Amino acid sequence: MRIVTRPDFDGIVCAVLLRQALDTSLPIYWIEPNAIHSGAADIRDGDILANLPWHTHAYLWFDHHISNKPAQDVPGAFEVAPSAACVIYQYYKARNLLDNRFDELVDQTNMIDSADLTRAQVKTPEDYPYLILSMTIKNKDFQDIPYWDRLVEMLGKADINAILQDPDVDRRCREVVEENKAFKNYLETYTTMVERISVTDFRTLENVPSGNRFLTYSLFEDAIASVKIRYDGQDKKHVLISVGHSIFNPECRVNVGSMLARYGGGGHFGAGGCTLDARDAQKKIDEILDILKINQDQG
Repeated sequence: MRIVTRPDFDGIVCAVLLRQALDTSLPIYWIEPNAIHSGAADIRDGDILANLPWHTHAYLWFDHHISNKPAQDVPGAFEVAPSAACVIYQYYKARNLLDNRFDELVDQTNMIDSADLTRAQVKTPEDYPYLILSMTIKNKDFQDIPYWDRLVEMLGKADINAILQDPDVDRRCREVVEENKAFKNYLETYTTMVERISVTDFRTLENVPSGNRFLTYSLFEDAIASVKIRYDGQDKKHVLISVGHSIFNPECRVNVGSMLARYGGGGHFGAGGCTLDARDAQKKIDEILDILKINQDQG
């Protein structure tokens, strides 16, 4: 039995809760959703999937992405909720396998994963402990697996202030602050407004910058949604697309998860992503932009 989840803050907290409820020694297999979509994921009988699309080999499955809901009932729990972690939390609290000890952690995960943030939090995430910690979780070709594993261990037994004092965590948080300063300049340089959609295209860059994913909504205040475009790897064979509703200008009516499911991706009503073949990516990007410009719920 393994925990199978994705390397973002929600996925890490899912792993924390599953270990606490079931077995603190459970191994963790970190993957991205597109590994399941493409069939590349090594999912085994007995695995517990969280914050990922369902797989036929899953023993239990927990998720909250509307685009991932299977047609049939499956063991585990699904709910359209602020985070997959809160779905797991309620499931195991109802079975008396978790208590209220993780209320704060799950509340913060809900806030971060649903982007229920204030302008102050977006502007200075370093002033908000869980938010800045979440920004240290990045996937650069799975090089950070030891760090993700350590966070799962620390969040299971230490409070947030102690975690932030850890030398490795502290270093990463300071790096995030500097990255966010540079990222603001990248966004201003590589973003154009297409009607009321901010389009950030990093395909001309050899090294894609990382930074505060919510910052675009405070920089481009007229935008109702954002689209971020970049290559997936140096071979430039695939293009990654991220789409999100503005968290400060809630006028976008497009169901992003459902829209991107047509392109092999998925997500929530207000945010999602997909991977496109670079050979016809621009055609599909234009289609996505047309849907967003019409601004109607596509179902």
